[in-house]
Amino acid sequence: MAGISTVIERNEVYELRAPARQTLAGVFASPHSGTDYRPEFLTQSRLDPITLRRSEDAFVDEIFAAAPERGAPLLKALFPRAFIDPNREPWELDAAMFAEPLPNYVNSRSPRVAAGLGTIARVVANGEEIYGHKLDFTEAARRVDRYYRPYHAALNTVIERTRERFGWCFLIDCHSMPSVGGPMDRDPGMPRVDFVLGDCHGVSCGAALVETVEAYIAGLGYVVTRNIPYAGGYVTRTYGRPERGVHALQIEINRALYMDEERVERRPRLERLVVEMDGLIQAIGTLDGTELAA
Repeated sequence: MAGISTVIERNEVYELRAPARQTLAGVFASPHSGTDYRPEFLTQSRLDPITLRRSEDAFVDEIFAAAPERGAPLLKALFPRAFIDPNREPWELDAAMFAEPLPNYVNSRSPRVAAGLGTIARVVANGEEIYGHKLDFTEAARRVDRYYRPYHAALNTVIERTRERFGWCFLIDCHSMPSVGGPMDRDPGMPRVDFVLGDCHGVSCGAALVETVEAYIAGLGYVVTRNIPYAGGYVTRTYGRPERGVHALQIEINRALYMDEERVERRPRLERLVVEMDGLIQAIGTLDGTELAA
């Protein structure tokens, strides 16, 4: 792969690494691996930085770093998930977090909000409250306008460019999960498998995509399941439109495979995963739009 030219676009919201000439009809995205904890956010939070970081999908962008060298763009959010979550609707907010009544367009009754994990999370992965005070709605609006919307604008742009170039597009939304279900999860205290593939129960992508990914990962000796406990989030549901030629699949990787979950530190096996996910990118690259439309 040496010598392949990569174009890097970077601002305060995201980093986009793209091949100078895109050869795969795909996009890889890592919405939860951002580590740019602004001082004003750390001041607002009652938690120490390492506790906040345990909500990250740490190092996932590194695991899929081969995507641009294999011909597909890789989009990474630079802001942390605990600050604002782009894998939610723009206005999934917990009314109890705010000092004033919220506008009528806010969705305060979603299951994600009930779990404390709305667009602006109330809690981190272990259930601890992020804030010791109520927020102003203007703060939520600022985060949505300055971070959430530009990330989605970039994601939509690379998807549409890919679809226009190739006639179709696959989106791999790249995530990691705690090795054991947390107190706010559907499976509290339960050990997780190695990989979970979320295709919104067969709605967000053609069968050939999830079957190819599942066969490759299982062939490496990993335990892989579909849709339990993660069937796909806002990104998968929103962008996965097989009828328009856009196929979205969420991949969740068990963090215990590659990192110290308490310290948020890499383990040596991360390097093995990088190589294996490079192989996965190549395996997906053998698909074409005709197969996925079948």
